[in-house]
Amino acid sequence: MTAPYDNPHHARRWLILVVIGIAQLMVVLDATIVNIALPSAQDALGFSDDGRQWIVTAYALAFGSLLLLGGRIGDLFGRKRTFIIGLLGFAGASFLGGFAGSFGVLVAARALQGAFGALLAPAALSLLTTTFTEPKERGQAFGIFGAIAVGGAAIGLLLGGILTEYLSWRWCLYVNLAIAVPAALAAMALLHNQTHEVKPKLDIPGTLTASSGLFAIVYGLANAQTHSWGDTVTVGMLAAGALLLAAFAAIQRRSRNPLLPLRVVLDRDRGGSFVAMGLAGAGVFGVFLFLTYYLQQTLGFSPIKTGLAFLPMTFAIVLSATSSSTRLLPRSGPRPLIGAGMLLAALGMATLTAVGVDTAYATHVLPGLLIIGTGMGLVFSSAMATATFGVEPSDAGVASAMVNTAQQVGGSIGTALLSTLAATTVAGIGITARVNSGDNYAAQVDRTQIVKAGKPVLVTTSGQTQVR
Repeated sequence: MTAPYDNPHHARRWLILVVIGIAQLMVVLDATIVNIALPSAQDALGFSDDGRQWIVTAYALAFGSLLLLGGRIGDLFGRKRTFIIGLLGFAGASFLGGFAGSFGVLVAARALQGAFGALLAPAALSLLTTTFTEPKERGQAFGIFGAIAVGGAAIGLLLGGILTEYLSWRWCLYVNLAIAVPAALAAMALLHNQTHEVKPKLDIPGTLTASSGLFAIVYGLANAQTHSWGDTVTVGMLAAGALLLAAFAAIQRRSRNPLLPLRVVLDRDRGGSFVAMGLAGAGVFGVFLFLTYYLQQTLGFSPIKTGLAFLPMTFAIVLSATSSSTRLLPRSGPRPLIGAGMLLAALGMATLTAVGVDTAYATHVLPGLLIIGTGMGLVFSSAMATATFGVEPSDAGVASAMVNTAQQVGGSIGTALLSTLAATTVAGIGITARVNSGDNYAAQVDRTQIVKAGKPVLVTTSGQTQVR
């Protein structure tokens, strides 16, 4: 453990936490803020429904496939430098996206956002890990950081609705400049750039296999949403990804300068935390995706009202994460908290299975969101703190990158898996609802709103589907 007097950031640790939290908020909310703006961006730039998913997928592909490399770059060349480059690069990519006059430029900008986010996110978490070394303060810091990591996605939905409705979809990208530039200036003043006296060489074979493997996995999952799990491209990319990651593991065992030292993931508590992050990411991103469409397409909520509908879950996450990390985690350890959080989140998701075309938000959706938020707050704060606890300072960046990788890949798996299950299941089972035509109920159809290929679909009794 680093003593406070050996830590150059100790005296300014709480100010540094603010800067790190702002950076993490930007990365997380950018995964959802653009979702609500997509219909407006599509109208403005005139791209097809099939192309719409690439606005989201381009970010996920670059972010997910480059995280391990970004974490190791921070370890080798200094976290302050990597953090600031990530912030300024993210701001520049956001400006390019907001200024985009064509679909291709917007997709390229989103990919650049993901690439710089892959530098920024692990640098932020590793700075937090090396700045807060006292157990009590570390718990408080990780509780706040964990709340931001989960709650930021809900904040993104609300902010995206406000900006889209009152300004323009372009401001969902421009807003990052107002976040990133001040944070970069503050980081320049507050942080010290700590590097190793002896710099090991970058693991090129490991970098290529890890980045290619993660890219193939994320691409295969994205393709499953638009085609199917049995599609040739889906199967081929997932198989290639599995083989490349297996090759990566073999390379790490023999490499003198591994990209991901196996000691980081083979530790029992740390490895379990990575698994917990992946499972929780799969669940929470699925909830965000389906409830966003359900609230807007079925209950008729506006973008702003949809964002507000997620705020109770955000408050529950913040309260649960901050209280558990400071009061419960030091006493009980992570195992009971992560287990209880998973059970609570599963219970909350089970309550959402009762929603239908005529159910009310207050009685059917809100209780589930509050239970899920409480559970996720327990999981994310405990798992993040455990995943980076006791790691060697030289491995802090790559351990932090693994936390983000687990959450990102877990979210991609959850989104693709649940989208495909919904499309195949609901296509065969209709929900009977009366369609109001004027003052009379003219007909009855079996209707449900689902998400297929990232678009709301109307399933009728004839078995036909129509993209709305």
